[in-house]
Amino acid sequence: MSFSWPVRVYWEDTDAGGIVFYANYLKFFERARTEWLRALGVEQHALKEESQGMFIVSETQLKYLAPARLDDLLQVSARLVEKGRASLVVAQEAYKMPSDQSNAKSPCGPLLCEGRIRIGWVNTHTFKPSRIPQTILEKFE
Repeated sequence: MSFSWPVRVYWEDTDAGGIVFYANYLKFFERARTEWLRALGVEQHALKEESQGMFIVSETQLKYLAPARLDDLLQVSARLVEKGRASLVVAQEAYKMPSDQSNAKSPCGPLLCEGRIRIGWVNTHTFKPSRIPQTILEKFE
């Protein structure tokens, strides 16, 4: 089960060298995960209100392969690679999209950044880990 979301690079995403600041890939990955969950019918704000639980990022591992620059269009993916009772591990990648898609050999350009993000389920009152509700886990099957 893979999902992908387009992200445009803006001035605010770049550093003094004109390339995407490394920490902003975490924001791009967060946006793609949020839209992936939304596409599965899991809206995080409503979920928090209804279940008194929410996902939090508990671990990240990123590898930077090439820079993105101002105005680049990226394609950011999210794919579930591990499903536990209290956490999920999501593999994510950010690709630079070709500027001229009509001559592109593949729909995605070079891989810029890849990562594995662990999101855990916590109780919103205690912020202690708890089990992901079964109704949510079933959406990942």
